[in-house]
Amino acid sequence: MDTNGIPSRLRAADADRERVASLIQAAGGEGRLTLEEVEDRLGTVYSTKYTDELDALTSDLPKATPKRRPVVFGHPAVRIHLAVAVVLSVLLIVRWTVSGVPFFWPAMPMFWLAMSVLVHARVRSRFRRGGGIAVA
Repeated sequence: MDTNGIPSRLRAADADRERVASLIQAAGGEGRLTLEEVEDRLGTVYSTKYTDELDALTSDLPKATPKRRPVVFGHPAVRIHLAVAVVLSVLLIVRWTVSGVPFFWPAMPMFWLAMSVLVHARVRSRFRRGGGIAVA
């Protein structure tokens, strides 16, 4: 124990072991580890007692990068706007097909629908980054 009463070594939980095991399996799947190394490390993972021993098993592997959501259409309001624009575009195309007019007149409304979705996505991404309009 250290001076604060916290143990100097923390015991590993099952969730810690599973996290490290998935990292090792992913590294084996990528070809960073041989099959024997994967088997040895997985055997060691499930027999460890402390978290510092788990950290040593993945110290030579690259750190996993978290997956990011797409920024452009990430906000639910933008996705709803996009869905409405797609439905309206389909309805415009169906109406054009039924009308029998040779000129593709839905092009202009579809263009403005697309522009409205892109502007909406741009505004939402600007507010997400903190560059929105300041209200006094």
